[in-house]
Amino acid sequence: MTDGMKELQRAELHKTIWQVANDLRGSVDGWDFKSYVLGMLFYRFISENLTTYINKGEREAGAPDFDFTHLSDEDAEFAREEIVAEKGFFIKPSELFQNVRKKAASNENLNETLESIFRDIEGSAVGTDSEDDLKGLFDDLNVNSSKLGNTVAKRNEKLVKLLDAIGSLPLGGEFADNSIDLFGDAYEYLMQMYASSAGKSGGEYYTPQEVSELLAHITTMGKKRVNKVYDPAAGSGSLLLKFAKVLGKENVGGFYGQEINLTTYNLARINMFLHDVNYEKFDLALGDTLLEPAHWDDEPFEAIVSNPPYSIKWDGDANPLLINDPRFAPAGVLAPKSKADLAFTMHMLHWLATDGTAAIVEFPGVLYRGGAEQKIRKYLIDNNYVEAVIQLPPDLFFGTTIGTCIIVLKKSKKTNDVLFVDASAEFVRSGNKNKLSPDNLQNILMALEDREHQDYFATMIANSAIAENDYNIAVSSYVEAEDTREVINITELNARIEQIVASQSELRVKIDAIVADLEGVK
Repeated sequence: MTDGMKELQRAELHKTIWQVANDLRGSVDGWDFKSYVLGMLFYRFISENLTTYINKGEREAGAPDFDFTHLSDEDAEFAREEIVAEKGFFIKPSELFQNVRKKAASNENLNETLESIFRDIEGSAVGTDSEDDLKGLFDDLNVNSSKLGNTVAKRNEKLVKLLDAIGSLPLGGEFADNSIDLFGDAYEYLMQMYASSAGKSGGEYYTPQEVSELLAHITTMGKKRVNKVYDPAAGSGSLLLKFAKVLGKENVGGFYGQEINLTTYNLARINMFLHDVNYEKFDLALGDTLLEPAHWDDEPFEAIVSNPPYSIKWDGDANPLLINDPRFAPAGVLAPKSKADLAFTMHMLHWLATDGTAAIVEFPGVLYRGGAEQKIRKYLIDNNYVEAVIQLPPDLFFGTTIGTCIIVLKKSKKTNDVLFVDASAEFVRSGNKNKLSPDNLQNILMALEDREHQDYFATMIANSAIAENDYNIAVSSYVEAEDTREVINITELNARIEQIVASQSELRVKIDAIVADLEGVK
């Protein structure tokens, strides 16, 4: 299949998915309903993924007609322990998505059946290495919520529609070879659409895919493999998963992250499974990274990417313990209580491996504001940790039209300067947002690789010059903007004005003559 045909197939699938998602929700707000669509997609995926895995093993072992979906629950128990160790969970044949869907319309207790199944799937991991990865995964798929309907009958009617709609999406079957990509792609697409239609609230947890790709490329430049990737504000996990696309899943040692919002944390874990990243390859934690970081035993990380929340409040100097925290202490000052942005930056720098790279999306204010933020920038510049600052175009992100920036950090730099890149014009308009095209991405990455001066686009500035400029690291302070105004030739302009004045005088004489004639006629 050609790339063009693949894109057409993908576009068609996306159209169908969004139509299904909208048809299903009815009067329920799309943002609230996303957990049902995404949760059911996850249930279908793990059912099919497990079935394919077991069938493949049994058929290779000499049972060509073996089909796990036709087995009785009792006969399937033989595989439980081995499957949980391998896949992280187990599903009885009677509780597989495809079998539940067949009987859904005639099951008056469908809501209870599904609740029991979700408990069983999570329960299959209890006491094993995958327990934390499965725990609470179905919490947001509340089959007894009044959002689905006021009565059990109405709720079940909606659940039947959900099972049928998700079950009829062309994600498996003849697409078996690439069904993993299709499931993952469908999930990413749905999250993007929900974030887009939800506006600000959706933008808080979703980073556009091209930005994720740019961050992954920046942190893996010149590398074919990275040991561990980390995101301290993981959101839906899309930034981490971009490494699997950029390098290949087998070339990423492990995916690590932390997320403070429970629903988003569940989305991130589901996202890992849907991209077929097995439970032992990811370690996502729930909690506040700044106050209770969960990965002290796993740091340092070779690649760190993040789009942390902009200008959120944190304890700062109201918490006497934080100034002695090894992550924040080196700067001698804490990020302001009303703006935690540079606290995230310091956290990432501390957990960055000596040969690693961090790429962080920041709001522009952190680059030039005074006070504590200036002191933190002084620490970063004086210790030569800032590799580059990139000004991105406006209107890339959901929830804000402001042009954000990327700060690139390294602990082992070869030069004592910073590369500034003004990529504010590197975009194409797509729908109601701006987007980074493949060419835009390439231009930015080439500038980072070359580290050479390019008029109106990129320049190198010595750390000492940045210090003299009060540690301001805003790109506009160093990269001259191109003057696109038309150059005017004053001599030509004056001659033209004289011509116009002469013409006006001539015209006025003629008009006066006509008026005089008319008055004479009277």
